[in-house]
Amino acid sequence: MAVTIRLTMAQALVKFLAAQYVETDQGRQRLFAGVFAIFGHGNVAGVGEALYQAHDQLPTYRAHNEQAMAHTAIAYAKAHFRRRMMAVTTSIGPGATNLVTAAALAHVNRLPVLLLPGDVFVSRAPDPVLQQVEDFHDGGLSANDCLKPVSRYFDRIIHPAQLLTALPRAMAVLTDPAQCGPVTLALPQDVQTMAYDYPADFFEARVVHFRSPEPDEHDLTQALQALRTARQPLLVAGGGALYSVGACDALRNFAETHRVPVAETQAGKSALSWRHPLQLGAIGVTGSPSANALAQEADVVIAVGTRLQDFTTGSGVLFQSAHVISLNVNTFDTLKQGAISVLGDAAKSLNRLSVDLADWRADPAWVSHAEAWAEQWRNRVQYITSQREVAGLPYDGEVIGAVQRSHDQSDTRDIVVCAAGTLPAELHKLWRTAVPGGYHMEYGYSCMGYEVAGGLGVKMAHPEREVIVMVGDGSYLMLNAEIATSVMLGMKLIIVLLDNRGYGCINRLQQACGGEPFNNLLRDCVQGKAGAPDIDFAAHARSLGALGEHVQSIAELEQALTRARAAHRTTLICIDTDPSRTTQEGGCWWEVAVPEVSSSPKVQAARAAYEANLQQRKQA
Repeated sequence: MAVTIRLTMAQALVKFLAAQYVETDQGRQRLFAGVFAIFGHGNVAGVGEALYQAHDQLPTYRAHNEQAMAHTAIAYAKAHFRRRMMAVTTSIGPGATNLVTAAALAHVNRLPVLLLPGDVFVSRAPDPVLQQVEDFHDGGLSANDCLKPVSRYFDRIIHPAQLLTALPRAMAVLTDPAQCGPVTLALPQDVQTMAYDYPADFFEARVVHFRSPEPDEHDLTQALQALRTARQPLLVAGGGALYSVGACDALRNFAETHRVPVAETQAGKSALSWRHPLQLGAIGVTGSPSANALAQEADVVIAVGTRLQDFTTGSGVLFQSAHVISLNVNTFDTLKQGAISVLGDAAKSLNRLSVDLADWRADPAWVSHAEAWAEQWRNRVQYITSQREVAGLPYDGEVIGAVQRSHDQSDTRDIVVCAAGTLPAELHKLWRTAVPGGYHMEYGYSCMGYEVAGGLGVKMAHPEREVIVMVGDGSYLMLNAEIATSVMLGMKLIIVLLDNRGYGCINRLQQACGGEPFNNLLRDCVQGKAGAPDIDFAAHARSLGALGEHVQSIAELEQALTRARAAHRTTLICIDTDPSRTTQEGGCWWEVAVPEVSSSPKVQAARAAYEANLQQRKQA
């Protein structure tokens, strides 16, 4: 007779999660590092009790906002290159719907997170319960159905036995290289507390195996045919160059062996050291002049583990003169840009191509051209970021320079964290890191508010490293409460807040599209008699338990960074910045639709420029 163990559904769920392991450089560790929880009705009695019973094996962390704690969990997984992860549990109503933005972020970025929102009673006896969303056409819907479009796998557990199939399926998605993304298991509150006789072997310790599929021989043959005739090839490193085990080494070896220059997407930045002579820097809308120039001249582009989104391709313009070879574990991604598909693990695909190419090399003139461009750009970056004395307010690039000097003078294993706005563009161009993972950017979803919460997740993943969060005032005001969580957990962050008094990035985009400054900078918004608030961000951070100071210059910022490094808890440093200035070098066209009809001459001119760019894309 099979041995069983009687547990509630919630207890069985927690016990199963605690039994999943992964082999790491530090030895065997639990796959799930813990669970972030904000309890409410719908999860406090069932899941809450189960987590308490297992808190020695599966730690539970309290946060202050459901979206933010999911961001933290997602950042933790990203910082571990998807090899470790966390779960998140919420109540049945606003707690659950607060997860939707974070789930979308994980979905877009192909990052694992297990979402465990409470749900309404399966029995329906007390319907409608507090916070229940009633659908007048479908009695089976709840608020959690909002999570279906942004989950890679969704299941509602309406009987305890369903865990026996749902959990293995969830694990398969969370650890699959191609399907990886958010998994939602909706947990009705009555079912959480129901008992069932589970097979004891369901809870035996299991070491998770991460697959790395070999590339298909037919795919390799097609790619090799294109490469052997190429004279001006370009490698583009995406996130897959970091997530695939050994892919950074494979990328560097391929580049060096075959003399192929390398450009990097936001997700792929740090896969190759900034010092490498073949490193062209960032590509695309936020790219360097070196990478974008060579992208337009290349005859073959080898896209390694990238989604080829519009910011990478310049809305489909940059690679129009090239054959694209897409190395990816996801079939959906290999089909973009009319690419030659190589379906397989990035490291294995690069290594196989390199062996089969044997003595093939890029044209020496092309290599010299690329190295000259790369060196010129490195020198320009050094100049831009070395400016200490500026007239008026500094801009993002000069602030980045101060943080970079602090980084270079201390531990070059620092991790810089950022997300939406202008800072990602400036950091993509200007930040220099030699360590894979030293650049942590959420730009797939460009989600304001990710920065502080994401920084906490990165710090939890790498507590031994300094984590520097760079954030604008707009993003900070959206979501900042996890500063208090970082203090409570003893997870020190250095937060550099650039205050340009509004949404400077979108203000510039608005004007580039012919619009007038409107509703972005605080000065251009509807205001009452008291006017726009004068926000003391340093005082706000101190009110959350952190250290905080406001500095007046780049020199003061550098001194403050020294103090922040010596501190033992989270420190916020605020500096006022210019909302209008940006790094002019680099970039390329990005398609943002402009009104076809307008009484504004500025909009009319912007529309004409837009149509001219559309025509150029058609003709290319």
